[in-house]
Amino acid sequence: MQLSTAHHDERLTAPRSWWGIAVLIGLACALMLLPLGTMPLLAGLVGGTALAGLLVSSYGSARVRVVNGALAAGDARIPVTALGEPEILDAEQARAWRSYKADTRAFMLMRSYVPTAVRIVVTDPADPTPYVYVSTREPQALVAALLAARTQAA
Repeated sequence: MQLSTAHHDERLTAPRSWWGIAVLIGLACALMLLPLGTMPLLAGLVGGTALAGLLVSSYGSARVRVVNGALAAGDARIPVTALGEPEILDAEQARAWRSYKADTRAFMLMRSYVPTAVRIVVTDPADPTPYVYVSTREPQALVAALLAARTQAA
């Protein structure tokens, strides 16, 4: 079995401001427990910050990869042979495809804090998914990896 050399790996990390908000949530938890004493205050600070940080980290851990002839976006694994031509979406087009142009049957790995995206039509007739929408900070690199993987698979 020949492994594909087409490769793309990107993590859609949450913006820095979200981490600041996680710290502020920890402070709010600490202030809520202030009347109970110092130890509950510290527990609220550590626990609230840790919980909020865990939520930010899990949401920002989505990965977009092209490896071994497949697009791996979040939980989805789609062979490049089942995908059509990728379309790079600028910020305005991406917003349109996230809202009024969106199809409820589509697979969407979207992060509103990532302005650009790639939309790829699913060509597999057995799959009811019309297209895949993937937020990416590097749309040209993702498209290049998809096209190289498709060329290698052919």
